[in-house]
Amino acid sequence: MKRSILLMIIFLSIMAHAQQVRVTGRNMPQTWIDADTHHKVVRLTNNDRSNLSFYFHNNPFVGNKMVYYSTEKTIAAAAKQETYNSNAADRQLYMIDLNTLASERLTNEATAMQGEIVAATLNKAFYQVKDSVYSVDLSTKKTKLVFVFPDDFKASITTINADGSLLAGAKSSDAEKEIFKNNPNKSSYFNLIYEARLPRTLFTLDIKTGTINKIFTDSAWLNHIQFSPTNPSLLMFCHEGPWHKVDRIWTIDVMTKEIKLIHKRSMPMEIAGHEWFSKDGRFIWFDLQQPRGSNFFVAGVEVATGAFRKYKLQRNEWSVHYNSAADDSFFIGDGGTPGSVAKAPDGQWIYYFKPEGDRFKSEKLVNMKAHQYRLEPNVHISPDQKWAIFRANFEGKENIYAVEIKSFKN
Repeated sequence: MKRSILLMIIFLSIMAHAQQVRVTGRNMPQTWIDADTHHKVVRLTNNDRSNLSFYFHNNPFVGNKMVYYSTEKTIAAAAKQETYNSNAADRQLYMIDLNTLASERLTNEATAMQGEIVAATLNKAFYQVKDSVYSVDLSTKKTKLVFVFPDDFKASITTINADGSLLAGAKSSDAEKEIFKNNPNKSSYFNLIYEARLPRTLFTLDIKTGTINKIFTDSAWLNHIQFSPTNPSLLMFCHEGPWHKVDRIWTIDVMTKEIKLIHKRSMPMEIAGHEWFSKDGRFIWFDLQQPRGSNFFVAGVEVATGAFRKYKLQRNEWSVHYNSAADDSFFIGDGGTPGSVAKAPDGQWIYYFKPEGDRFKSEKLVNMKAHQYRLEPNVHISPDQKWAIFRANFEGKENIYAVEIKSFKN
């Protein structure tokens, strides 16, 4: 009884400081209570630019600050809610203090940049402009040229290891680059790249010495390359392509070159993907469907033992991407549209998931029905584990938002 009264007092206190609003379009207040979920939502970015948080498995946090991308965008383009241009020349790294919401610019590059790599141990972010790799100090904002790829090895970096000593990525063939160039839309290039079976090479780059180490080559589309957050030698990668045709999730020890398949498909049309490491590096989690579009799970494999577990979801709870708390005690998801793989009639929500036995118990956090899902929300959990952070365009342009995870349900 006392707990119920206390929760009601907290709820009424928040309600007194934030307006209850249903998300239907533009001109939202900076802070509001979602009328459908009764959770507090805050717009973190408040400028005239287009702002995007990182892809779901790329860690953006250093302490209680978060690195993100920001670019200028015309009013006309924003009104049409056009897909964000990741190669925009004015795309820059920014950083926001999650306590004060003060934001500061980190880079001033004149040409297109790429890379979502934050090294908390070094207090730096890494990015790439054409063939050059740079770092920026998150305190001084000083940039430094780290490496220039040679003419015979043009590649891209995507991740940094746990002790900040190695960057890693993949090198594709010229033939593959030509396919991308001639087929810029995913619907055009996805099957073409998979079916071409062109060679890709995984590599590491020693940050101090500038030494490139080619660790693995395969005639497959090697993608989604990410280091373990705790083991400096363990690199995860995937065999990209139509998920029902590939055993997707693999790891490689960059020192011994030992390769392991993390999950092998067990039935026709089974799919597994959008994999990520748990914060402590113990598990690799992923979206599992057995078979595709019918039975939905979040599954995990313990890296050290191979032990397998999975949690069942309802169709409407399936999400484009998931993420996990620091201790895996809860998960979040960013939902999906009726046109997504789950064909969910009511799936456009940011979700909170609590494992209960072999399934998830869910709670809706944000109504995302006014969001255009061609921009994936890519949910993150704040360092204090109290907020789900996501990107959305329901105000007519891209911004970064946070929803309070704490439940007011008894």
